[in-house]
Amino acid sequence: MTEPPILSRPIPSSGEELPVIGLGTWPVFDVGADQPTRRRLREVVRRLVDGGARMIDTSPMYGRAEAVTGDLVAELGLRERTFLATKVWTTGRDAGVAEIERSARRLRSAVIDLVQIHNLVDWRTHLATLRRMKAEGRVRYIGITHYTERALADLAAILDAEPGIDFVQCGYSAAAASAEQRLLPVAAARGVAVIVNQPLGQGSLLRHLRGRPLPVWADELGCASWGQLLLKYILAEPAVTCVIPATGNPGHMAENLAAGRGPLPDAGQRRQIRRIWEAA
Repeated sequence: MTEPPILSRPIPSSGEELPVIGLGTWPVFDVGADQPTRRRLREVVRRLVDGGARMIDTSPMYGRAEAVTGDLVAELGLRERTFLATKVWTTGRDAGVAEIERSARRLRSAVIDLVQIHNLVDWRTHLATLRRMKAEGRVRYIGITHYTERALADLAAILDAEPGIDFVQCGYSAAAASAEQRLLPVAAARGVAVIVNQPLGQGSLLRHLRGRPLPVWADELGCASWGQLLLKYILAEPAVTCVIPATGNPGHMAENLAAGRGPLPDAGQRRQIRRIWEAA
């Protein structure tokens, strides 16, 4: 039986379709030359793309993850089928330009699909640089990021004030839902794509729910695990474009991809997921 395709959503600024499941690389892609480890990560990337997804998110902050991502994508011959997202994480114009150019070399790609300003470090300087690079065709999309809830208001204020930002990346989950109150409505109103990081709290949400039975209706949504149901909880928010759980496990990659297929929780089911989490 053929699996249904992964749900895709348009990037608002362009209309380009992006599958809703992606791959984060922190910290699992920060590895050396050990071949068994690299073979496992290569299989993760292969399953991502063969499963119909595209986005791989990395950063120069993540140690060797950028270079490992570039190596594996090149070895598999998958550059044309991937959406490579990285970040700029330094201060000063010249340092920012140099870092982005290093990222392009590490990713083995003259054009980077998305460069984001990591945790808003020197964001005004880098936003000007990224606008110029986008106009020159060296970067396809530009974005801003932060991982803490306390930064959500800052992200929203920047989206309100600054035109031409294509993506915003933030933390959002059943355990950290503050983005629903301020950032997600602003992103939707401004036509900005949303990438969700830490959707499973680096595994802490799954550990917290270990032993709890799934709701009886989870099977109707195609969910066989809490991980899949928690990812679907996020994807049921229409402002979310893509969620990027990190994994170095090929089996977990396949499980995450399955969360991008089939129906999503309705409003009542989402409330029940929240109640289960709060009671756990």
